[in-house]
Amino acid sequence: MLSDNIARLIEQMLDAGDGSADVKRNDLAAQLGCVPSQITYVITSRFTPERGYLIESRRGGGGYIRIVRVDMTRSQYLMHFFRAIGDSLDEREAAAYLMNLKDRGIISDREQNILNAALSASALDKVPADKRNAVRADIMRHILMTLM
Repeated sequence: MLSDNIARLIEQMLDAGDGSADVKRNDLAAQLGCVPSQITYVITSRFTPERGYLIESRRGGGGYIRIVRVDMTRSQYLMHFFRAIGDSLDEREAAAYLMNLKDRGIISDREQNILNAALSASALDKVPADKRNAVRADIMRHILMTLM
């Protein structure tokens, strides 16, 4: 619940700032009555590159965390995802990518469910555990190439 409130407030800041917001953790934490680490948790878990955000951090007394919502064309968005995947992708990260593709209207709810099942741990059960995340990343890249 608190995480949802923090995320909602940051989204409002992004909307007011035309897609960019400078977040001072201590100030925001004081405003919401929480500890700064909760602000950090929400930023690192919900405002990620996979979800279409860029994060810049400046440390020190006047430090802040700048969050920028990246508006991209469909092709740019898919290419961004393609590059962001890397050599390894765990099940949680794959689900986040798929949720973002659905939220952007690139895939349907049904397609998201099918792809989540195809990338699940149980679907890759016969793949050796130390290779699963690499195989999942390869599959996700092939899915993205097909969508391009």
